[in-house]
Amino acid sequence: QLQASGGGLAQAGGSLRLSCAASGLSFSSYTMAWFRQAPGKEREFVAAINWSGGTTNYLDSVKGRFTISRDNAKNTVYLQMNSLKPVDTAVYYCAAVGSSRVYGIEASYRYWGQGTLVTVSS
Repeated sequence: QLQASGGGLAQAGGSLRLSCAASGLSFSSYTMAWFRQAPGKEREFVAAINWSGGTTNYLDSVKGRFTISRDNAKNTVYLQMNSLKPVDTAVYYCAAVGSSRVYGIEASYRYWGQGTLVTVSS
């Protein structure tokens, strides 16, 4: 139901845009989020956006560099990643929960995409 794409290899300081297309759910009623899991580490929250796009939340270390957005007409959520750093290297997952609230906790999300790998070289 969630298909993430857009990962790849980028140089430090570069940019990538991730997309997550949703199907089989009332997308415009769902809070959407991005999480990531670096090698050997636990999955961590990156960003979330409420149904309207009016409320967002970010991991402190990505604030000012990453932007989460959504297009409800296309059932798609995006993560624009600028000024990438090697520490951003991870598998990025999109997630969804049928709520109007924005959550930063993994357990709050019901649906998960398959992940897309982002590798940032120094």
